[in-house]
Amino acid sequence: MSIDAAQFRQVLGHFPTGVTVITATTAEGEPVGFTIGSFTSVSLDPPLVGFLPMVDSARWHAIRETGSFCVNVLGAQQDALCWQFAKSSIEHPFDGVEWHAAPATGSPIINGAIAWIDCTIEQVADAGDHHFVLGRVVALEHAPADSNPNALLFFKGGLGEFSRHG
Repeated sequence: MSIDAAQFRQVLGHFPTGVTVITATTAEGEPVGFTIGSFTSVSLDPPLVGFLPMVDSARWHAIRETGSFCVNVLGAQQDALCWQFAKSSIEHPFDGVEWHAAPATGSPIINGAIAWIDCTIEQVADAGDHHFVLGRVVALEHAPADSNPNALLFFKGGLGEFSRHG
């Protein structure tokens, strides 16, 4: 049985995902990053997370060479950053973006992210036209509880935000 790629994308688009920017700092000290929605928690003990970049992503290859990465969870007001880091046609997505170095790896933490997770690359596995990247969490933090930030979500090809019921 063959699955139509367009239908596959459309059906899976009905599953909302959070929006993250995966970042690292190259050996030359340059920040690199890209938007990804396929981020997930993997294990509590040991603390592991994962994401799935395209095999042919030049930014992913630059990050892979560093051996580490930081997951920046975007807030509802950071939709412009989502697109800025998603478009491969934007040569320098960090232009105009304020960030500071993660404590363990030095990977960029984007100012205003509602959470960040600093990781070392534990393993990379082939997964069709993607890689599955398994990261060991070495440091993490979230926005202050009293700031009550809303997460940026991707759903059916568009961006929106999460709001609680009850």
